[in-house]
Amino acid sequence: MIKLLLRFFVKNHENTTDKNVREKYGVLGGILGIICNLFLFGLKLVIGSVMGSMAITSDAFNNLSDTGSSIVSILGAKISNKKPDKDHPFGHGRFEYISSLVVSFIIMLVGFNLLTDSFEKILHPTELVFNLPALIILVLSMSVKVWMYSYNLYLSKKIDSGVLMATAKDSMNDVISTGAVIVATVIGYFTGIYIIDGIVSLIVSAIIMYAGFGIAKDVIGTLLGTAPEPSLVKSLTDLICGHDEIIGIHDLIVHDYGPGRIIASVHAEVPDNGNIVHVHEIIDDIEQDAMKEFDVMLVIHMDPVCTNCEATEFLRQKTATIVSGINSDFTIHDFRITDGEHHKNLIFDVVVPAGTDEMKKEEIRKDIARAVAEYDSGLRCVITVDTLFV
Repeated sequence: MIKLLLRFFVKNHENTTDKNVREKYGVLGGILGIICNLFLFGLKLVIGSVMGSMAITSDAFNNLSDTGSSIVSILGAKISNKKPDKDHPFGHGRFEYISSLVVSFIIMLVGFNLLTDSFEKILHPTELVFNLPALIILVLSMSVKVWMYSYNLYLSKKIDSGVLMATAKDSMNDVISTGAVIVATVIGYFTGIYIIDGIVSLIVSAIIMYAGFGIAKDVIGTLLGTAPEPSLVKSLTDLICGHDEIIGIHDLIVHDYGPGRIIASVHAEVPDNGNIVHVHEIIDDIEQDAMKEFDVMLVIHMDPVCTNCEATEFLRQKTATIVSGINSDFTIHDFRITDGEHHKNLIFDVVVPAGTDEMKKEEIRKDIARAVAEYDSGLRCVITVDTLFV
């Protein structure tokens, strides 16, 4: 059904790289969420009142909070697609992440309010009114949430949307919590253990809060800056190093300014005796290809590397071997030599994993310098320790 709705409401729906199409996906998902959640809220509120069930009523207000989340999702889709302006030259794509964070706060707030109501129900349990038709309707309402999970999951994968993925997960949580409520209602009525209604309501509120916390954790991680997907790193590396003029790359950094808004920079090593105009043309072509193939705005800095000096190449390889012997994860780049009166200076950068503190970096410098001096006492190291960002 969702595919039919996409064909009807979203023009060129297959072109998901288009930012306007992507916005319409988000708006459609949000509108469907509002319609479904308002329907479920009204249905469960009436059933909860008729049966005197706090668990059902709490589930109803969970659906109401989902309606607010859908509204925020629509605003996020609209605002994140605004064009760049003077104050926001990289666009407004990160607003989608902010809207996801707002959704998570709404979910946690509703969960907390239901948590306090659940304690009241546990302390002062009341008799449940059993209504078979109402329970059947409640079971059928779960199918609505299953469909919501299905279409949100489909849309999120089509446009790589964190908001829609979070909504999909929340819908599945609703299916689980509603099922638990039904079981508790039946058990409470037939056993007379009415406190179980409050206990299940407590569990439902905990599920809601946990879902909100999980969404917030993921979004905050993205806003703080996470490592790029390995597949993207490999694709960019293969693209750049697929040209004979490029010897190697280092210092690849990827910045995420929102879905479909990625900016990356990298240092590309090129022969120091090459035709600089020709190499620059190759660099331009690579940058344009990165935009066309991966929708990544790539900026490449050229690092000239000596390739026709046997002595320099020998010492570079020897130094690389020494460094990898200290730690196989370490690599070197920007290697060059300067001759002194009594010794040679080996100047190079060492790349270490992210999270390495300054004290450890200094220890790494000393270990490498000591190992190189043991190989040849006439060699001195000038080392810059770089952090790996991918």
